[in-house]
Amino acid sequence: MMLVCSRAISQGSYQLAVLKYNGGGDYYANPTALPNLISFCNKQLGTNISKETPYVDVGSKDLFLYPFLHMTGHGNVVFSRGEALNLRQYLIAGGFLHIDDNYGMDEFIRIELKKVFPELSLVELPSNHPVFNQKFKLKGLPKIHEHDGKRPQAFGLLYQGRLVCLYTYETDLSDGWEDPQVHNDPTEKHIEALQMGANLIQYVYTQ
Repeated sequence: MMLVCSRAISQGSYQLAVLKYNGGGDYYANPTALPNLISFCNKQLGTNISKETPYVDVGSKDLFLYPFLHMTGHGNVVFSRGEALNLRQYLIAGGFLHIDDNYGMDEFIRIELKKVFPELSLVELPSNHPVFNQKFKLKGLPKIHEHDGKRPQAFGLLYQGRLVCLYTYETDLSDGWEDPQVHNDPTEKHIEALQMGANLIQYVYTQ
């Protein structure tokens, strides 16, 4: 595993990747999201993250080349036993996974995460958690798109006290990272989403 130390947030170049999974869900949703977040981080945080964002299979050994994985989609997700073990080893080794429910993933991803960490449960992060208070001081997870009238929630998996996975629900955070014309989001929503994403990147690389 290529670990990223705290100094790497401003030194060296590295890549983030999108997690490719089976089950029929659209892992490829929001293609402009991660590149836009990277550009924002490089400008606002002084990072040197590559603008190339490859897709990497959840069961591939290449997972360990990327310190941060982003996962999204609208529907079904299925991890095989080997894929779940590979993802578990990646996260224990120091990797990080951000999952953004793009509406429709929730009922599936909760089951699959139990395959990865059967001994852990998702816990909701309070609004005063450090992930919301990095360069940008936020009052919690922003609400980008409305679906069912539910409040946005940020859930975490903590392994031996370290946050290894953040699951963002009822927010459509990565929709907000996309080019504004894709969803016709107001500028303030686009910026709010990018600020939350930048906070996450900063938190992961400095915790």
